[in-house]
Amino acid sequence: MTETASLAALFFSSFLAATLLPGGSEAVLFATLKAYPETYWTALTFATIGNTLGGMVSFGMGWLLPQTQQLKHIEKVRHYGTPALLLAWTPLLGDALCLAAGWLRLNPWQAALFMLLGKAARYAVVAALS
Repeated sequence: MTETASLAALFFSSFLAATLLPGGSEAVLFATLKAYPETYWTALTFATIGNTLGGMVSFGMGWLLPQTQQLKHIEKVRHYGTPALLLAWTPLLGDALCLAAGWLRLNPWQAALFMLLGKAARYAVVAALS
């Protein structure tokens, strides 16, 4: 696989991993950095942006859900607001946070920023370990 193909695969695996679909983008980042260590910053950027965009898809799906009764757990997301999306990188919980933030109609720009920060920190740790 070429460097370009590896980076494209990293972007798409990161994107899909942040949606409601299962995925392991950390392994793809690790493999990309092992094969092409000179792409450190590019790979970190591709993984972070892909994963943030995938999280925003979940956010958008939540936005499109009809407003019904408030649920106790979703109210916790409203209480903490968009900073709760710093945890959007966590397995299972992250998808639910993104969906809930969209359903609550939290500010999408702030949501994207906090998702980006949390996801970048997670990928930076994975990259540092490679």
